Amino acid sequence: MAKKKYNYLIFAILIIGAVIMIFPFVWMLMSSLKTTKDIYTYPPKWLPSTFNWKNYTAVFKMIPFGRYYLNSIYTSVMQTFIQIALSIFGAYAIVFLDFPGRKYLITLIRSTMFVPMVVTLIPMYLIMNGLQDTYAGIILPQVFSAFTIFLITSFFDSIPRDLCDSAKLDGCGYFRILFNVVIPNGKSAISTAAMFAFLGHWKSYTWPLIITNKEQYRTLPIGMKYLVAESSKEYQVMMAASVMAIMPVLILFVLFEKQLVKSITLTGMKS
Repeated sequence: MAKKKYNYLIFAILIIGAVIMIFPFVWMLMSSLKTTKDIYTYPPKWLPSTFNWKNYTAVFKMIPFGRYYLNSIYTSVMQTFIQIALSIFGAYAIVFLDFPGRKYLITLIRSTMFVPMVVTLIPMYLIMNGLQDTYAGIILPQVFSAFTIFLITSFFDSIPRDLCDSAKLDGCGYFRILFNVVIPNGKSAISTAAMFAFLGHWKSYTWPLIITNKEQYRTLPIGMKYLVAESSKEYQVMMAASVMAIMPVLILFVLFEKQLVKSITLTGMKS
């Protein structure tokens, strides 16, 4: 009986936590459909008196929101693809290959996780000299991630070596083993890493702000800043832009939810 009460208590705590976390998103959605009068009504109204869809079109009139949106999609997808590709090769080398200086290389990669981004901004900007206001200037400096490498490494390390040894006996080389054995068995880890990478690049603000001056290369986080200046006190317009800005992340989560849950489950099963 005591155990059942304890389970109900945990369940109640989880429900309360879920409501607290979901509340800001629901409030944002409802606010994006309100009129100016509804926004400033006191006490606050949960539902809009009329559903004002014009808030969404107003976003595109105030700033070139579509351009910023496409820029963010393009740069985030390219950064995620390159980052995951590099991380897969790096994780494969760390786990399955034995080469001189391997331990020192792992230590060097890990050490980059403790260097604050602000320390590398000036050297990175100088290295990227000539690539200002280009997509390459936005994409290339952010494709390396030690976190992503070791996230994938932790899953590759759980793949039985017997599978790779059997592939070697069948005449497979390093690349065939990677693409035919390792990657298929690490799909959940790769999907999880891709989700984290895309989210990080999608919300990236500091580096795109530094490397871009022309409007045609600005990304969505920078555009949101200009929208705040343009919309002034029209909070419903800002909420509409926020709803549209968060949609790609939600869609990505829905598509890869099973892989994310599977990766968490497999992590818990490791010895």
